[in-house]
Amino acid sequence: MSILGDGLTSVAVSPRDPDEVTVASRNGIWRSVDGGTSWIGLNQSLPNLPSRHIMGLPNGLHGVRLSLSSSATEIEWAPGEKTAWRKIADSTDLKTEYETKAALAEKLRMAVTAIATAKEYIYAGDSEGRLVASSDAGTTWQPFKLADTGRVEGIWVDPNDQHVAIAALSERSASSQHQSKPTYVLRTMNGGAWWEDITQNLPEGAAARGITADRTSGAIYIATDAGVFYTTTDLGAAGRPTSWISLNENLPAAAATDVKLDAGANQLYAAIDGYGVYATIAPHRFRLARVVSAADYSARPAAPGALLSVIGTRVESARTANTVVPVLDASDKASQIQVPFDVKGTVLPLTFQAATGPFSVGLQLQSVSPAIFVDPEGTPLILDSDGVLLDATKPAHANGRVQVLATGFGRVAPDWPAGLAAPLTDSPHVVATVRAYLDRVPVDVTQAVLAPGYVGFYLVEVQLPRIVNAGPAELVLEAEGQQSNRVRLYIQP
Repeated sequence: MSILGDGLTSVAVSPRDPDEVTVASRNGIWRSVDGGTSWIGLNQSLPNLPSRHIMGLPNGLHGVRLSLSSSATEIEWAPGEKTAWRKIADSTDLKTEYETKAALAEKLRMAVTAIATAKEYIYAGDSEGRLVASSDAGTTWQPFKLADTGRVEGIWVDPNDQHVAIAALSERSASSQHQSKPTYVLRTMNGGAWWEDITQNLPEGAAARGITADRTSGAIYIATDAGVFYTTTDLGAAGRPTSWISLNENLPAAAATDVKLDAGANQLYAAIDGYGVYATIAPHRFRLARVVSAADYSARPAAPGALLSVIGTRVESARTANTVVPVLDASDKASQIQVPFDVKGTVLPLTFQAATGPFSVGLQLQSVSPAIFVDPEGTPLILDSDGVLLDATKPAHANGRVQVLATGFGRVAPDWPAGLAAPLTDSPHVVATVRAYLDRVPVDVTQAVLAPGYVGFYLVEVQLPRIVNAGPAELVLEAEGQQSNRVRLYIQP
């Protein structure tokens, strides 16, 4: 019931099935068909999810994880999930956060509301706007208090330079309302000895709830009661950032409770109170384009025939040495290219003519670099034998075959030109030996070919065993000792 929050107003139980329950609360209307183990919202775009912080982003078998503002509960939207958020029974991350805050509160004698750690550094903030920092794992502390600040809601620390950190603050106390302009964002570049106000042009109602940043680009993102905002600065040098820019055009008109960047700082995720989590290409990528795997936006090595995404710009043409690289699709947000099948060596030099100007990159090159395609929620592109996309509501069947759409398996035979859709029959097969593992147990690969009718996609057909446990399983593909990303496949007997 913790997912529903408090303030329950009505309960109705089906006279035919006592496990079918409908509940009304201040967070919406919810239905359960399993006696309250899981709940489905019946609100059709009405706000009903009291989110607090983003605890984790899609990664392998795990999906987006949120803590709730209404309770000490962590929930997950798992890869392939289509119906409901699920409560995490053992929310280790949330438990660790609560225990750390409690321990620091006792040691520092302050109501700790936010913490961030990097190597030996610990930063903490409290409900009165006090910030403290330790450079020796908590043995000694450097206190700081800027006048008339509010509750510290979140702290980001640079993992590569622990002297640099940014704090997000919310409402001031009633005694501070005489201040002409509230402080919502503070930055330190000397390990917490001094914090400067970089609130600048944020609107007065933009009490901050969460913050994240990318040191390479100098991008800072903040979640506020007035939505999501973005700015850029040199995080390692003095000087104020550029003006904050609103990113609320395609978001619900509601408070944002947290923001996070994925591991490569390519995608931005924002939690919107009452509505859920939204994802987009991080805006700083439009100033600093990046070439990544088209399968999962990771910075894995390239391989002959692999699909790559150029995030943040429209690519007009591309070359490697004297060879033209096919541009398959191009938009202002991202472009897709295919590595020629005949490239050799250990480095792939790429030169681009793009809408934002010419640029060059050098990528690590391997004979194979397998990756399974996933969407921003972490759902893999896996089909059944009839071509139906599989997920939690459409699981695979034991003893059946599934078709995994992937990239990065290298050369094929007979040779095939990059940029051309594979034939519908007798598609070229992968030269490398492809293996598959289900929950780390080898399973048969019946074929590995270029996906018929597609450009740059490989199709790996996997035979599932006769007897499997119902529910999610871990699927991994491998070639020449190189493993793909780990994805979640739902199976039923």
